Amino acid sequence: MDTTEFVVWSAMLGGLLTLAAIAMVNALATRNINSLRYLVFVVVTGASSLVRTGLPEVLFPGAPQGVLDLLKVCTGPLSAALVLHYLGIWLGGPEVDPVTHRITRWGSGLMLAAALVLGLLLPLTPGEQFHQLLNATAVITVIAVMLGLATSVRAALLGDPLAPWVVLAGICLALEVLGLWVRSLELAGFGLGTWILTAVCTVAYFLVGSVVVIKRIRQTRELERLATLPTGTDPATGLPTGSMLLSEVAHAFWRTARLNGECTVVCLRLNNLYGLGEADGRLVEPQILAIMAARIRRAAGFRCIVGLYHSRCFVVVISADKRRQYVGLTVARLRTLAAEPLTVTSKDGTQQDFWPRVGCGVVTLHPQRAQPMDAIDEAERQALGPPLRHGRSEDNIATRPSDSLATTDSAAL
Repeated sequence: MDTTEFVVWSAMLGGLLTLAAIAMVNALATRNINSLRYLVFVVVTGASSLVRTGLPEVLFPGAPQGVLDLLKVCTGPLSAALVLHYLGIWLGGPEVDPVTHRITRWGSGLMLAAALVLGLLLPLTPGEQFHQLLNATAVITVIAVMLGLATSVRAALLGDPLAPWVVLAGICLALEVLGLWVRSLELAGFGLGTWILTAVCTVAYFLVGSVVVIKRIRQTRELERLATLPTGTDPATGLPTGSMLLSEVAHAFWRTARLNGECTVVCLRLNNLYGLGEADGRLVEPQILAIMAARIRRAAGFRCIVGLYHSRCFVVVISADKRRQYVGLTVARLRTLAAEPLTVTSKDGTQQDFWPRVGCGVVTLHPQRAQPMDAIDEAERQALGPPLRHGRSEDNIATRPSDSLATTDSAAL
């Protein structure tokens, strides 16, 4: 390794060590599972990147060659398994999108199995065939990167607002992996420019990944804080209303129409909002709205549009490529969480339980020519209807032509 290449990889090492130190300080300060996952991600994936640069051999010339060979063979698939597993968690699990969940779960398991197989094959492989084992490791790692990039693109198309940044991180990761394997396999025709690009993409991948992880952690913490609202506080719901809500719904319709999918508009009407407010003034109603907003937002996930049509009517817009099972699961989750009792604090400081009576209206439509206000009004009208004695199954969601609205369910919880 010449001096200029050593400087490039050392600079990359410095950037990774800085990020690892920040992750460690954050984990010690917060002491929660998300911070620990982030620390493990930076350490394991960063170490995997450094092994393939050849820098450990230069910094530790006395290190056993067998250990270095094992790291070169196994760390790539191991870090790929970790990244796919964490990506599945970040994207929201099977409740949000079963397809991405299956891809990340099975992909992570296959990468872990590949790492174990390669580690077992290493002692059985003659020295002259070690290069072929590295080639197999490179192919497996590239496949994992493509799986992660595909799931990120799918999440972006389905409307996750942070997913485009994950796509950018995935592109940086792909360039990083290609560059590092070019270096590790010692392919001819590549030089200093390739190493600089690889180092920059590596640091950029960790920076972008860190930003989106921190943003998602903050969103989750805020929703958890609102869902367990401390007594005596009066936070705003933070949900779009009025023209902003209609604009977001219209955009969701447009985006889903481009994907040739369906939109489901759900109205959750809190019929007894003013039941306690009449006795306790304006203190109780904001508490109820804030907790209900947090519950509905958490149940809907990060890809759905959630807004407040008026003070007693929450609106959720679900975009799906005709995956009615996913829609049914989301509606069922909304109903379950919205109906749970909550505790509020009255004027005199006493706490009392509030049992929400929520009417639910569901409209499934083709969004190409649908109007947001008409869809919301129709769903709210269904939410105002009489309670169903027996709720319909999620499999009974109906669909009519795009120039009409399909009223699908009305229930009081």
